[in-house]
Amino acid sequence: MSLTGGNRNDVTQLLPLLDKIPAVAGVVGRPRRRPDMLFADRGYDHDKYRRLLRERGIRPVIAERGQPHGTGLGTFRWVVERTISWLHGFRRLRIRWERRDDIHEAFLGLAVCLITYRHVQRLC
Repeated sequence: MSLTGGNRNDVTQLLPLLDKIPAVAGVVGRPRRRPDMLFADRGYDHDKYRRLLRERGIRPVIAERGQPHGTGLGTFRWVVERTISWLHGFRRLRIRWERRDDIHEAFLGLAVCLITYRHVQRLC
């Protein structure tokens, strides 16, 4: 995981994020290092990033600017937005006050543990 400044454009961090995906264990053989496809919103709609994803063997599923909604990407995006909303429920994470990355990541890890615990508690 890498932290960036708060006012960075998300699309500039697309390729570094893909490079940090850990190996996924599963079927016998070489572990997978990248996804089959990438879902993204209109902010990532640029031929350069589509080309770079295809060169890596990843099929881009990116909403196009100027096209009406209805691609179905919103159903996947909602999960991400909901999770970010849950993280913002912790005031310490809503605005980053810590100067040190390791302390911020520790609070982020604690928040994820609490969210998971609460979610599992509802299931039992």
